Amino acid sequence: MTGPPSRRARTSGRTQTRKRAPGRRAGPPAWAKAVVAGLLVAASVPPWGWWPLGWAGLALWVDLLGGARAGARAGRSALAAAAWFAPTTLWMADMTLLGWPLTVAGFSAMFAAAGAAVPGDDRRYLAFPGVLVLVELLRWSWPFGGVPIATVAMGQAAGPLAPTARLFGSLLLTALAAAAGVALAAAARRRWKPAAAAALAVIAAVAAASLAPGAHSAGEIRVAAVQGGGPQNTRADICANRGVFERHMAASAAISKPVDLVVWPEDVVHPSPDGTAAPARCEEPLLTESEARNRLSALAVDLEAVVVAGFFGRSPDGEANLNYSAAFNRDGELVDSYHKVKLVPYGELVPLRGLAERVSGEIPTRDVRAGTGPAVVDTELGRLGISISWEVFFDHRARNAVGNGGLILLNPTNGSSYWLAVIQSQQIASSRLRAIETDRWVVQAAPTGFSAIVAPDGAVAQRSGISEPRVLQATVGLREGTTLAVRWGAWPAAVTAAAMMAVAYAATPRTRRANRKP
Repeated sequence: MTGPPSRRARTSGRTQTRKRAPGRRAGPPAWAKAVVAGLLVAASVPPWGWWPLGWAGLALWVDLLGGARAGARAGRSALAAAAWFAPTTLWMADMTLLGWPLTVAGFSAMFAAAGAAVPGDDRRYLAFPGVLVLVELLRWSWPFGGVPIATVAMGQAAGPLAPTARLFGSLLLTALAAAAGVALAAAARRRWKPAAAAALAVIAAVAAASLAPGAHSAGEIRVAAVQGGGPQNTRADICANRGVFERHMAASAAISKPVDLVVWPEDVVHPSPDGTAAPARCEEPLLTESEARNRLSALAVDLEAVVVAGFFGRSPDGEANLNYSAAFNRDGELVDSYHKVKLVPYGELVPLRGLAERVSGEIPTRDVRAGTGPAVVDTELGRLGISISWEVFFDHRARNAVGNGGLILLNPTNGSSYWLAVIQSQQIASSRLRAIETDRWVVQAAPTGFSAIVAPDGAVAQRSGISEPRVLQATVGLREGTTLAVRWGAWPAAVTAAAMMAVAYAATPRTRRANRKP
């Protein structure tokens, strides 16, 4: 007599029957879907900026985690992250061919760990936004002080969720983008309760942003952002310093009076100490410290405007470089300066220098000395907030400016050494986010682009092209008061994200009972 089939045989038979069910076609493999998910998120990030694709990519990502073991969730998340960051950080390859894949690999490893941490059952709908927020916060803070490039929030800076950044900053915007993805993914699986909960959370946050406290008007000023123009993808050259300065002087001649504030880009004033002899290869005499300051002072007097210009030079002790913005009042007096606090890893500050110099010939020979003061300059127009270049990618630098009384936010920057326009486009998105978070006008000035004037609601009022000489002029508001994002920073979003993870894990015993077969 033949006995009943074993449990293993019965299980195997069912599995084979499912695999061979008639009328069903195998879809794309999970790894291919993961790559598509990452590419969709990448397409939402500037320079492409198609924000709806960010929701679609996150929806596909969270769906791929369902029913998968921890190792598979990690692998799929790593592939999605690699597809997200490979195109959005491609500009790095021109600076360091090794650094670009290392950056992509590092970010992918972070998201692999995150994917493994998200449960593979329905609890992923709650955990996914939380873990995405925590991993984004991690890479915005570590290593080397953080590398907040190609972020989910940047991909939403032009979308309908952007106003929520004034509540609890870009981390909340990240969480809501993930919640929108969860709503789509859950709805596609006909999991109506998590879909409805995620959608309601998004709608509630957008409604709350319209009612949240913000800044108020403290007058108006006429501003001019000066872009001298010139070629992209260039490197520092002592012989070219005068040419860069002269291009900005020439562009400033096109400023229409009256004007109250003139903003020059970061480190376009790169003088040599007085008495320095020019190398034989230089066709023009070097720009000296005294000449640069005298001509900027005269420009302020001629325009009857406050002039804020970016300087780069050697520290008095000769051991470090200095990157700072100097403010000249209408009478030509140099009244204040702000030294850059947040430095670019491997651009201005070189961690692990001995190792870095072995793999790249682009490493600066001397670090920039970080500043320590508040992110403001005091002028006769009032206190002006300032984030120099890289600093605008960090919300806490803008919070420092506004928290110390900044009436406007200036972003003098220099992207002329970068290949393509990827990072420059992401910087515009960052300026838009900082404008929304602080409820301030942002004036961004770059030597070769992009320069921009951004309204407090994140709208780009004016924007220059690449390499063109251009002056952007507008009447903008000075503003007082703070938003919740300035007062609280990242803490509310980070704590809520951690709580979401905790609640998802706490639901484990009940979920197991519900899924147990009789």
